[in-house]
Amino acid sequence: MEPQEQRNFLIAMAAMIAFVFLYQYFVMEPAQKRYEAEQAVRAATEQVAGTDTGVAEVLGPKSLDEALTEGDRVKFDAAAVDGSIRLAGARIDDLSLKQFYTTVDRLAEIRLLRPEATEGSYFGTYYWADGSSLIAGRNSAWTQVAGGTLTTAAPVTLRLETEGMTIDREVSIDENFMFTFRDTLTNTSAAPRSVRAIGSFERHGDWKRFLEITDPASATSGGPAHLGLMGVVDNELRLQKYKPLFQAKKISGESSEGTFFSDEGGWWGLTDMYWMGALVPEQSRPFTASVNRASLARGGPLEVRTEATPVELASGASVTVENRIFAGAKRFEVLQGYEKSGIPRMVDAIDWGWAYFLTKPFFYVLHWLNGFLGSFGWSILAFTVLVKLPLVPLYNASFKSMAKLKKLQEPMKQLNERFAGDPQRKQQELMKLYKEEGANPIGGCLPILFTIPIFYALYKTLYVSLEMRHAPFAFLKDLSAPDPTAIGNLFGLIPFWSGADVKSIPIIGIIIGIGILPILYGATMAALQSLSPPPPDKMQARIIMAMPIVFMFVFGGFAAGLVMYWVWSNVLTFIQQYIIMRLNGVETEIGKFVATRLGLKKTQAE
Repeated sequence: MEPQEQRNFLIAMAAMIAFVFLYQYFVMEPAQKRYEAEQAVRAATEQVAGTDTGVAEVLGPKSLDEALTEGDRVKFDAAAVDGSIRLAGARIDDLSLKQFYTTVDRLAEIRLLRPEATEGSYFGTYYWADGSSLIAGRNSAWTQVAGGTLTTAAPVTLRLETEGMTIDREVSIDENFMFTFRDTLTNTSAAPRSVRAIGSFERHGDWKRFLEITDPASATSGGPAHLGLMGVVDNELRLQKYKPLFQAKKISGESSEGTFFSDEGGWWGLTDMYWMGALVPEQSRPFTASVNRASLARGGPLEVRTEATPVELASGASVTVENRIFAGAKRFEVLQGYEKSGIPRMVDAIDWGWAYFLTKPFFYVLHWLNGFLGSFGWSILAFTVLVKLPLVPLYNASFKSMAKLKKLQEPMKQLNERFAGDPQRKQQELMKLYKEEGANPIGGCLPILFTIPIFYALYKTLYVSLEMRHAPFAFLKDLSAPDPTAIGNLFGLIPFWSGADVKSIPIIGIIIGIGILPILYGATMAALQSLSPPPPDKMQARIIMAMPIVFMFVFGGFAAGLVMYWVWSNVLTFIQQYIIMRLNGVETEIGKFVATRLGLKKTQAE
């Protein structure tokens, strides 16, 4: 190797090593911290489950049990959620999701809402105001006047009697995650009143800490999922991430008063990767939506609000207004059902991203396949085939071009040697050779223009899809998590040493923590490279040969479902390319290797 080539090769290797270590620091280590947080929640859950029911779940300044025993409450036990409503303020501040759990062991339900003064407190309700005065406020004394436990089939009625106004609030819940507040207001004063509904969702404390204690596995600010403010006003989707929210930065499209106006319905809330709390005001009444920046300026909680246009009430008159609160999981079928019922763009609570024109169709196909095949894993494999079918003609043309280039390796080598001192003449002769043989060196790159956006769109789709969370397939317990196997524990054969423990070992964990799927990806990528003509530059050839190893480590932190898609895609591409190579009379390195091992061909040594 020439000194210049040696230097370039060492620089490239150093860059690759630096990339792997940076990837370990910024991706693998955060993933390990999430795993440790998940294990801590699991251990705490097991401890509580194994002790008396009187043991309190300690979350912050107040334990959860302590907060839930302060004041009167109305319990609810519906099809998808359970918890309680605090009568003081009529706020929903205690809610767990029955069908979703913090870990694949299904030991503890996801607790989305928590009372004030506990760590990670998060709650929502609707207040009523007359001008600048609250009629029904944060701690107004509501009483239960009808019903027992709130269920999907049995609503409850709360009442608030204040000076000059009586409010009867019928609270109901559907079979999913939507609460309805049907408020009947009666003006008992002698003067007319002008009152308006104010929706409020509050989240207290650090948003990252909230994610850690709510859903440890998704507690990360990285990745392509939108975490923060999300809402639809006047059919426009509005977004702002948590960090700029807490910094009180301006939201795109808001007015000079810091509000959004909607007269076409909509919703307004806070979203995490899979869960959301959102206000859904009466859709026939105009409203404004905002973030309470005054609260943030005082160091208070993050609060999102909606304010409806005022309702005019003559003395002795009554009016009924219906507002709703969504608190639950962003399941596609559920959101789609709400959208069909008249809530605009509710499906967009799933973060489809800028490539929505690909991610949405991709998800629809995966969702249909999942319903047909009954497994998200099989759906991914079938989807891979469906994605590649329209690209078959393009790949065929590309592979034929590569086959011709493969056959030209020896003539190209001779040209390189013959015109080594005259690069311009060498390039002219190469172009002449390509033209004579009908080869196109750029043709092999065309499929990349299509596969890169497809890869990103599928990555985004699988990353934000709740349906893939905790979905098992083969040896994988969770397709949304990285491959849990590792070289260091013999891919699970050493039961007392988990893959996550192996990956957590400093430095060496990067190597011995690689799982089966990333290794298969590296192997299939190397196999594909063996079918392609190597670049004439030796330095480029060495870098390309090292790429499968680099990407093997990179893919080690990706969701197992995505890596599985890419491995299967590589296998299908290899089969297609190998067949085309053979049909064009090109011998491949793998073909030579197999033939030699099977004794079908004599080696040069023989």
